[in-house]
Amino acid sequence: MRKYARLKKPLKNDENAVTCKIMLYKAEEGTYLFEYSSPDAVICSSDRCYESLEDLYDDWNELIDEEGWIEMDDPLPYCQHDAFIPLRVKERDTGKPEWGHFETLKNGRWIEWTP
Repeated sequence: MRKYARLKKPLKNDENAVTCKIMLYKAEEGTYLFEYSSPDAVICSSDRCYESLEDLYDDWNELIDEEGWIEMDDPLPYCQHDAFIPLRVKERDTGKPEWGHFETLKNGRWIEWTP
């Protein structure tokens, strides 16, 4: 399960960065929160792990805007869980990932993507 939300106002964190929107990802192995530093960010700037979905909601529900949590599809196989577009590490699907190099799905083809 994945959901995202926008914050009522940007939230400054300890590293002097801001969080404008968030995404939660509930997987068998845990509950994750991804933070995004701009409203149009595609990949997260930081992440957190929570013991439970309820703990995550306790920390964030009062900070999100009136639209609330917006459901979204789970990522495609081999794709980044924190990405708002189909995005994967290049060659990850072949078992030979090229860390730091990404590709995205466009018109049914995987093409190079640069942040």
